[in-house]
Amino acid sequence: MPVYQLEINDQTFNVEADRDTPLMWVLRDQLNLVGTKYGCGIGQCGSCTVHIDGIATKSCLLQVSQLQGMKITTIEGLSKEGLHPVQEAWKEIDVPQCGYCQTGQIMTATSFLKNNPKPTDSEIRNAMQTNICRCAAYNSIEKAVKVAAKKLS
Repeated sequence: MPVYQLEINDQTFNVEADRDTPLMWVLRDQLNLVGTKYGCGIGQCGSCTVHIDGIATKSCLLQVSQLQGMKITTIEGLSKEGLHPVQEAWKEIDVPQCGYCQTGQIMTATSFLKNNPKPTDSEIRNAMQTNICRCAAYNSIEKAVKVAAKKLS
């Protein structure tokens, strides 16, 4: 079985996996980075969102063999203490209900705000539509993105 060298959360890991193993399973099963959630496995829900070179990407769709030389950030790598401004905004607004989708939501919001620090309501709604929340906490999510944008500016 091949060994892949991956840069995850500013650390280098050597992982042994079949070339087509999704990144999500390497993160969860081999590296115990379980903040990345399994939702659908087909890239529709966004629960498994991580950053690849700063871009929000669904890790269930990425084969481990595609990722050498890329910088991978999971929710655990956003802030060791959970104090990233987006995480702070999520706590302040009290977004999570069941909480299952929230790591993917936070990773999507973080990447979006990096590229659009002063978004409009419709830009927020459009950016966040790639993530599904079974509890329908969309209004709270949008409020938290607005609060995070202010914290980041």
